[in-house]
Amino acid sequence: MDLGTRYMPDQIEKKWYEKWLEKGYFQPKGVGKPFVIVIPPPNVTGTIHMGHALNITLQDILVRFRRMQGYDTLWVPGEDHAGIATQNAVERYLESQGKSRQQLGKEEFLKVVWDWVKKYRAYIKEQIKTLGASVDWSRERFTLDEGLSRAVRKVFVELYKKGLIYRGKYMVNWCPRCKTVLSDEEVEHEERKSKLYFIKYPFVDGTGEIVVATTRPETMLGDTAVAVNPKDERYSKFVGKKVLLPLMNREIPIIADEYVDPEFGTGAVKVTPAHDPNDFEIAQRHNLPLVDIFDDDAVVNENGGKYKGLDRYKAREAVVKDLQELGYLLKVEEIDNAIGHCYRCESVVEPRIMDQWFVRMKPLAVKAIEAVENGSIRFIPEKWKKVYLHWMYNIKDWCISRQLWWGHQIPVWYCESCGEVIVSEEDVDQCPKCGSKSIKQDPDVLDTWFSSALWPFSTLGWPEETEDLKKYYPTSVLVTGFDIIFFWVARMIMMGYEFMNEKPFSDVYIHQLIRDKYGRKMSKSLGNGIDPIEMSAKYGTDPVRFTLAILAAQGSDIKLDERYFDTYRKFANKIWNATRFAIMNLDGYEEEELTSLGLVDRWILSRLMKTVEIVTNALENYEFNVAAKQIYDFFWDEFCDWYIEAVKPRLNGIERRKVQNVLVKVLDTSLRLLHPFMPFLSEELWHALPVSGESIMIAPWPEYEPNSVDEEAEQAFARVMNIVKGIRNVKAELNIPAKEAVDIFVVGEKLSEEEQFYICKLAMVNKIEWVDAKPSKCATAYVDERCQIFVDIKNLDLQSEIKRLEKNIAKLQEDLEWNLKKLSDDNFLKNAPESVVEECKQKVENIKQRLKVLGELLEGLK
Repeated sequence: MDLGTRYMPDQIEKKWYEKWLEKGYFQPKGVGKPFVIVIPPPNVTGTIHMGHALNITLQDILVRFRRMQGYDTLWVPGEDHAGIATQNAVERYLESQGKSRQQLGKEEFLKVVWDWVKKYRAYIKEQIKTLGASVDWSRERFTLDEGLSRAVRKVFVELYKKGLIYRGKYMVNWCPRCKTVLSDEEVEHEERKSKLYFIKYPFVDGTGEIVVATTRPETMLGDTAVAVNPKDERYSKFVGKKVLLPLMNREIPIIADEYVDPEFGTGAVKVTPAHDPNDFEIAQRHNLPLVDIFDDDAVVNENGGKYKGLDRYKAREAVVKDLQELGYLLKVEEIDNAIGHCYRCESVVEPRIMDQWFVRMKPLAVKAIEAVENGSIRFIPEKWKKVYLHWMYNIKDWCISRQLWWGHQIPVWYCESCGEVIVSEEDVDQCPKCGSKSIKQDPDVLDTWFSSALWPFSTLGWPEETEDLKKYYPTSVLVTGFDIIFFWVARMIMMGYEFMNEKPFSDVYIHQLIRDKYGRKMSKSLGNGIDPIEMSAKYGTDPVRFTLAILAAQGSDIKLDERYFDTYRKFANKIWNATRFAIMNLDGYEEEELTSLGLVDRWILSRLMKTVEIVTNALENYEFNVAAKQIYDFFWDEFCDWYIEAVKPRLNGIERRKVQNVLVKVLDTSLRLLHPFMPFLSEELWHALPVSGESIMIAPWPEYEPNSVDEEAEQAFARVMNIVKGIRNVKAELNIPAKEAVDIFVVGEKLSEEEQFYICKLAMVNKIEWVDAKPSKCATAYVDERCQIFVDIKNLDLQSEIKRLEKNIAKLQEDLEWNLKKLSDDNFLKNAPESVVEECKQKVENIKQRLKVLGELLEGLK
C-alpha cells in the first residue's frame, strides 16, 4: 500500500469508519469476558461540546483497548429526551418563528418536538461518528423509545406498590420561566449582591415593636409568624405576644424555634411558610397556617391584597416603598446572598408548596451506600467517593413530577366519577372501581433523570429477560463528569440494586472539566468555547482525541488551548513520516527471527517492551494521560529521533534485513498501542506494513515480552545519547553549526566500536582521540564515573566566545531577577490567571538550568 507524502485526515477518516461499520467490528462477538459501557446519553438539544468529546474519547479508548485484548466488548449508544432542556429549546425556536407552545396546543407542540428530536438525534449521531466512537449502532436507544417507556412505567408502578412513590403537598423549587418544579440538584446557587431589609412589626397591644431582617420583603405578604431563638434572652419575654403584620393588618404570633440564628440580622425573623423551605419546617412544628401569595408566573395572587397582579420584583419595589412611607422600614444593608437559579434558564427559583410526586430515597440508598463503602463500586479518582457518600448519607426524597408537555407522562389516572386513583403500566380508559369512563391521566411528566436512572439495564432490554441483559449486565465502567454524580450516577446505582439486585457497573471514572487556556469555564457568554467538530475538521480527529487524552490527568481540570491540537497534528505527521520512511526502505523485506541484534536494536526493543507495560498498566488504571505521554515520548523521541537516525547507515549495508525487521516490529507494536487513541491514523498506516490481519481494530493488543527487556543495552545506549546531547549542546552554545564535524577527546575508559559509531554518526564527530588529561582549548561535553569527553574548539575565537557567553549570562540573570520579583509580588500571585503564574515559575526553572549550563561552559573556556 502506497502512502502519500503527507498526513491527510480527511482522506482516511470517513473511509475507515464506514469500513468498520460494514464489517460489524463495533458489535460484540459473543466470545471472551464481557466488557460493557453504556454511553452517558447526550441531550437532544443541539451539538456536542468539548466535554462530550472528552467523554466519548475516553470511553472509546477503553473500548478499543479491551476489544484488542479479546474482551467481548459492547458499547451501547443513545440519547436523552432531556425534558426541560428540550422543551425550552423548542419553545425558543417557536418564539423565533413568532409562535408559542400555548398557541399550538399540546398535540401539535409534541409533533414539533418529535421533528426536532429526529433532526438532532441524527446530527448527534454523525458527530459521534466523526469522533471515531466504536459504539454498536445496532443497539442505539432513546429514553423515550418504546422499550424504555415500558421500563419507566414498570419502575413507577412497582415503586408505588412498595410505598416508595407517593404524592403529597410539600415545599418544592418552582421555575416561573419553565413553569415546572425542579429537584434540589437542579437548582444552582450563586453568590450575588443583595439587600437586607430591617422591618418593624408593631405589637398588637401597642407596647412597642420587634424588628425582623429579610432579603425578600415582598414575601411578608404571606407571613404567619415572627420567630426568635428560645435561648435568645433579648426576646424571651415577647414569645407568645402578637404583632400586626405591616401592610396586611393581620395579627400573627411571636414564636420560639431552635432554627433561628440569633446572629443573623436582629435575631428575629419573619416566617413565610409557603415561600421558604426552612419556614415551612417551622410551620409544621408550630401548626402555622400557609399563605401562598404567588401564582405560577411568580405574580402576586389574591392573597397579596392590593399588590395583586404585580410580578415578584415589582411587588418588592411597591412593598419597600410603602414600608418606607408608613415608617415601618428601619434600614437597608448591602450583603452577599446565595440565590437559587434554574439550571436550564437561569431564572431565580421560587420556593412553593405544591402537590407533587416524590420517591422515598432513604430505603433505596441503603445498598447503594454499602456498595461504595465495601468497594463493590469504585470511584476513580477516589476523592469522589466521599462526595457521593456525603450526599447519600443526607439524601432527601426526590420530587419526580414536572409540569411539562415533553417527557414520560406519569402513569396515574383519576376517576372523575368516584375519585379512584389508578396506577398502571397500561393505559386506563375505565375505572376498575365504579366502571366510569370519565378518566383523566395525570398531566405531569416524570423528571428526565427518572428514565436515565434505568439506563444500564433498560438499554439492554429490561423488563424483558433478553440475552443482552443476561450477558452484559452489570456493565463494566461508567465514564462521566462530576456534575451529574447526584443527578445520575447515584440514582443508577440505587435503581440497579432495586430492580436487578446487582450493581449497574463496577467502576465510575469521573473525568475532568475542560476549561479555556486561562482556567475559565467555557461558556457562551465568554465566547471561549472550542467546537470539537470544527477542531476535527481543521486538525484531524486523531490529533483532537490524542490532545484530550494526554491532558486528561486524574483530578485536574483541563486547560485547553487550540494550539495543542496543532502540536499533536505534528505528532500524527511524525508517525506518518516515520512509517513512510520505513516502507520506503522495505524492499527485499523477509520476516525473520530477531536474533544477534546490535546495541541500538536491543535498546529500542527493550524500550518498546517497557512502553507496552507502562501503556497497558496506565489504561488498566484509567491513567489516560500517562499512557498517551508514554506513547508520544517513545515514538517521537526514542524511535524517530534516535533509532531511525542511528540505523540509516545500516539500511544500506549487510544488516539491512535485520534493521527492516526491527522497524516493522516497532511500528506494528507502536501502532497497536496507538490505536485506541488515534484509530484512523493507526489503521491506515498498519495496512501499509507487511503484517497480516483484517484490521488493527481486532488485532491482538501487544503482549509484554520480558525476554526482550535488556537493561544492559538500555544503560549503554542511554550513555551514548547523553554523550551525543552533550556534544550537541556545546556546539549549539558556541555557535558551531550542527552539521559541522568536530573532534572530541576522551579521558578514561575506552568506548566500544558500536558506541563510537553512533556517537560519530549522531553528533557529527570527525575523530575520537583518547588522552590522559583535558587538553587546552576544549569544552566539556560529558562527564561520568567512567570517562570525560571534551570538544576540540581550537578553531574558535575564544575571547569572543567568552564575551558572548558572559553577555548571555548577564541577560539571563536579568530575566531571572525580573521573574523572581513577579513571583514575590502578592498582587501578581492573587490576580494573575493560574496558568500565567505557572508559566512564570517554569520560566524561572528553565533560566536557572540554562545559567548552570552556560556557567560550566564559560568556566571550561577560561
